[in-house]
Order: sequence, then structure tokens, then C-alpha cells
Amino acid sequence: MLQDKDTTGASSGGWAEPRATAVLVLQDGTVLEGFGIGAVGEATGEVCFNTAMTGYQEILTDPSYAGQIITFTFPHIGNVGTNEEDIESVNAASSSGVRGVVLAATITEPSNWRASRDLDAWLKARSIVGLSGIDTRALTALIRDKGMPNAVIAHDPEGRFDLNALKARAAALPSMDGQDLVPLVTSAQRYDWDETTWTRGEGYGHQSGDLRHHVVAIDYGVKRNILRLLARAGCKVTVVPATASAEDVLALKPDGVFLSNGPGDPAATGEYAVPVIRKVLDEKIPTFGICLGHQMLSLAVGARTKKMHQGHHGANHPVKDKTTGKVEITSMNHGFAVDPATLPQNAVETHVSLFDGSNCGISLTDRPAFSVQYHPEASPGPQDSHYLFDRFVELMDRKKAQT
Repeated sequence: MLQDKDTTGASSGGWAEPRATAVLVLQDGTVLEGFGIGAVGEATGEVCFNTAMTGYQEILTDPSYAGQIITFTFPHIGNVGTNEEDIESVNAASSSGVRGVVLAATITEPSNWRASRDLDAWLKARSIVGLSGIDTRALTALIRDKGMPNAVIAHDPEGRFDLNALKARAAALPSMDGQDLVPLVTSAQRYDWDETTWTRGEGYGHQSGDLRHHVVAIDYGVKRNILRLLARAGCKVTVVPATASAEDVLALKPDGVFLSNGPGDPAATGEYAVPVIRKVLDEKIPTFGICLGHQMLSLAVGARTKKMHQGHHGANHPVKDKTTGKVEITSMNHGFAVDPATLPQNAVETHVSLFDGSNCGISLTDRPAFSVQYHPEASPGPQDSHYLFDRFVELMDRKKAQT
């Protein structure tokens, strides 16, 4: 028989309600209680939702999520555990990327032949604060209606929380607008990359033989699989920090320049990135951008970006390639978008979201440059969008044929 509870949450008889060991406190004062997973402590960030059903380890290590707390809409996250291969941040030991994670169901024991440890232990090792046991559908509906809120996520095994202090902290957090988060995730120095894509039974490969082109990748928070696909395409890949000057980039004599994904407000990053890109474009060097790189290229030719209401985060987003009429199933992760109304005449919209009509790609008519908002390397289709890397190589082939 149920007994009346006392003020501590324990019953006066033999029954006790489970004590909340984690809370998510939104900027409007809303408090969601759950059970802590991952690291103990507090973290702050902008709460977004991700609709992907798979690939949670890649999502949680995507540097583009720096400054954010991810709510997974799929309830069963963690079932396949984690491994040492499905990490997207180049520095595997780095804690950069997502600030926190919110799940519906408790993490279960892993059931996959590639798993080396469970998700909870992995979150602890990467200092990611997590919470499970809440109605993620309700939280997703809130974000859909009101936009992505700032929040504090806190985990204490004893369930001791100063809610007033957490509410004040959440309310005082700055907006994502105007924040340049790239310095948190970019590389500190230049390096070469030669790892290629994964195959079953062999793992990741490495380049051998003569390479067709030299690509300089500007790292705003680059994902490993982007670099792997560039390497698989036969490119020698040199990665440079986001703060590299145009002179640094051009001194490497690239056949092509790649503009990577990354976090934060593109307009803020563009203050130092755009002048570099403009000089690359002036040299008519083939250029390819993904995600933040797409936004950087757009800003460089005079377009503007805008904050989205709820952003695009998931692995099931349909995008139409207007140059071919084909529809791709894409992976997306962005809270800002290029305003197509501000694109100049020399920038043609090539891709568009079939969810909301937002811009997802451009191509320049007077320069060998193009970009897409989504992540072709994430393979949700699974390989619908890999042609973009071939398109980049073709641009470099064409440029070399002209010289």
C-alpha cells in the first residue's frame, strides 16, 4: 500500500519515490527533473533536439555542437554502446563539442559487436553531463513552439540542487547570436591528414601512391569523416587553424580550399574568416564548403545569415538538388541559415530544404566555388551526397587543365 511521503521524498512507511538526481533548468524558469547520467556537475548551453535514430556517438563528438545541449527525440539512445572509432572530433581526447545530453529512456547495456564500453561510462570519460527519464516529446514540442532556449543541466547523485541559483544562471546566459565558438574547437596548429574511410574487417585505411590534388582544409571545427572522404578522393590534405591568414593558405599552393563545419554564429566567425576566403576566391582557387563553411562562403560573397527558430538537427532531412532535380536524405546540424534573399547575382541557389524551403547550397557563377548546408560525409542516405566530393575534385581537375 502506498504511504504518504514526507518532505524529503521518502515515505513514512516502506515506500519511497525515486529522487531526481539531475535537472534541466530552462531560461524561463521551467525545471525538468530526471535521473543523472554521465559526468557529475553542471553545464550550460542552448537546448536543441536531434531527430536521428542512429549515430549518437558521432553526434556527441561533432564539434559543431559546441555550446549546445542535445535532446534526442529517439527514445532508445545507448543500445549499441560506444567504440573508439565513431568519433568525429579530430582530437579524440578533447571534451569540445556538446555540453550536455537529454534522453527519454535509461541507458541499457550495449548490444553490438563493436562496443568497447557503455554510453554512460563514455559520457563520464568525456565530461558530458546527462539526464534521462523525462518526456523528450514535450521538450521537443516546447522548442518547436518557442525556439531553442538556453539552459543549465545539472547532475548530483544526492539530488541536491539550488533551483533558484540554477534559474538565475539560466536566465543570465547569453544568446547564441554574436558568439564565435570556433576558437573552442579549431586545431591549434597545421597538420597533414592521410586516413581514409572505414571498411568492415579492415577499419580505416591510409593513402598510398601519387595524390591528384593538394587541398587545404580550413578548420572551423572539422569532422573526421570529411577529411577521410577528401583523402579517399585522392587529395593530399593539409589542415590549418581557423585563424590562418590568406598568406598562410596561399603559401601552401593549394589546388583547392575546403571550408569546414563548425559551431556558433557565422557572422561572428566571419569577422576574421571572410577576408581570408575572399582572397582565396580572388585567386580563383576551387573552393568547397560544408555547414559553417557554406555560411562563410555565402558571407564572403555578400549574403547574410539569420538565426533559425529551432534549427535543423537530424539525419533524415530531405534536400532537393536543383541542378539535377534529385532529392537527397541528408544529415544536418545548424542553428543559423543563409538568407537566400540576400544572395548576390553571382551566387546561384543549388540546394533547398524540403522541410521548410531554407537555403541548403550555393554555387558561384564567376568563381569555381560551391557549398552545402548539410553534411554529405555523415552518410544518412547512406551515400546520396558523396557526389559532392567528386564535384570538388572535378573543379580542381578543370582548373589544372586550364593552366
